[in-house]
Amino acid sequence: MTDTHLNAGLNDEPIDDEIAEVLRDLKFPANKDDIVDAARAAGVSNDVIAVFDGLPEQDYASADAVEQLLGSNGGSGISI
Repeated sequence: MTDTHLNAGLNDEPIDDEIAEVLRDLKFPANKDDIVDAARAAGVSNDVIAVFDGLPEQDYASADAVEQLLGSNGGSGISI
């Protein structure tokens, strides 16, 4: 299926790439607000900002910590 509205999940490669880009450039530790702000500054899609905005309010020690949580929420995880 090629309808992006039906496939707009974490398994979509462009979204994975944008998430990875934000996490790769972010300085850790970082909290949810830092991550959302970095995503906005990077100019990523609203879908990616929404993914980060859905993270729990907490401090994240590393990109791996964020990636593992995103992967556990139904996605396949992201390679950074």
